[in-house]
This record gives sequence, C-alpha cells and structure tokens, in this order.
Amino acid sequence: MESTGIVTPGFKDGSRTVGRTVDKASSGAHDAIDKISDAARPMVDRIASGAHQAVDKIAGVAGQAAETLGVRGEQLKNAQAQAIAQARIYVRDNPLAALGIALAAGYLLSRLLRSR
Repeated sequence: MESTGIVTPGFKDGSRTVGRTVDKASSGAHDAIDKISDAARPMVDRIASGAHQAVDKIAGVAGQAAETLGVRGEQLKNAQAQAIAQARIYVRDNPLAALGIALAAGYLLSRLLRSR
C-alpha cells in the first residue's frame, strides 16, 4: 500500500508517526479484505455450481414429466375414440335398449340436479 503521508494538524512532534500508523492500519485493513475475499470466492463458486446443477435436474425432471403427460394424453385420446366407437356399435345393434338407458340416465340426472 502506498503511503499517503497524512499529517494531522495540531500534532507537531508526532504528526509523522500518526500518518504512518494510519497508513499501516489502512494497509492491514486492505490485506484483511483481500484475504476474506479470496477465501469466500471458492465457496461462492461451489454454491453457484450447486445452484446450476439443481436447475439442470429440475429441468430434466420437468421435461420427463411433460413427455409422460404427452404420452398419457395420447393414450386417453385413443381410449376415448374406442369408447365412442363401441357406444355407436351398441346403439346401432340395440336401439331400444340404448333409448331406455338414455331415458333412465336423464331421469336420474334430473332428480339429482333438482334436489340442489
């Protein structure tokens, strides 16, 4: 650290000594700050690295979940199409039974909704 040569007014005999003491204290404070900063840097780097890894893991899990949901959605869409096709075949083969089932379901729904 470079000496600033601070001279305190009012101290005729010890002004140079005070200036040197201030310079030493300032230099010591700067050295301490540098040491603390150097010691903290690896810890900050480890924390940042851990945070990046956590984000990568979360992104990977979210991607897998989205893919799984896409597959399950497609399976549900196919199951719905099959159920509709089977219902059409049943109605075509048994029109009176299908009409009776529809009337009974309508009556039950109307009774349930009316009570509320």
